[in-house]
Amino acid sequence: MIVPFFHSFLRHQVIKLIALVILISLTFLGYQAFSVAANLPKAGEPAPNFSLPDTKSQQHQLSDYVGKWLVLYFYPKNDTPGCTKEACSFRDDLFTIEKLDAKVVGVSVDNTDSHAKFAEKYHLPFPLLADKDGKVADEYGALMNFGIIKIAKRYTFLIDPKGNIAKVYQSVDTSKHSQEIIADLTKLTAKP
Repeated sequence: MIVPFFHSFLRHQVIKLIALVILISLTFLGYQAFSVAANLPKAGEPAPNFSLPDTKSQQHQLSDYVGKWLVLYFYPKNDTPGCTKEACSFRDDLFTIEKLDAKVVGVSVDNTDSHAKFAEKYHLPFPLLADKDGKVADEYGALMNFGIIKIAKRYTFLIDPKGNIAKVYQSVDTSKHSQEIIADLTKLTAKP
C-alpha cells in the first residue's frame, strides 16, 4: 500500500519539477527577448562613460582610451566555457588588435577577486573590469537583471578614438569574435 502511494507521490513531484523547469526556461527566454534595452547605444552615438575597477582595483574610465579604438566586451561569467573561449581568443589575437591601434577591455558583474583568478588562470593580458552592481552593463543595454541575480549579456561595443560607438555586436560567436573584430577594425582603420 505504501509503495504505490510513494510511486504516485514521486511521479507527481517529478511532474511538478519538470513544469517548474519549463516555466523558468520560458520566463528566461521571454525576459531575454523583452530585455533588449531601449538604452542600447547605437553606432554613431557617444559611448556611455564608465569608471570601473580592474583586478588591481585601478579605476578605468572611457576617457583613458580616447585616441585609440576600444573593444569593450561584456560577458556573463568568469571561467565558464563560452566566456573562457572568448577571452582566450582575444588574448591570442591581442597583438593583431593592438597593431590596429585598439585596446581590449572585458566587463562582467563578477568581482575583482574572481576577475583576478580568471585572468591569472588564462594569462589574460588585458583589463577585466568589475561592474558588481551592473550599472555600466545596464547603460550599455547589456544587463539581464533578475532582481537578486544580475548577468551581463555577451555584447561587444567597438568604440572609435573619439569615444563614439562604431559598431555593436549583439550576436557573438565566441570562437570567431576576435577575428570578426580584427576584420572590422581593418576596414574602419583603412586609409582612403
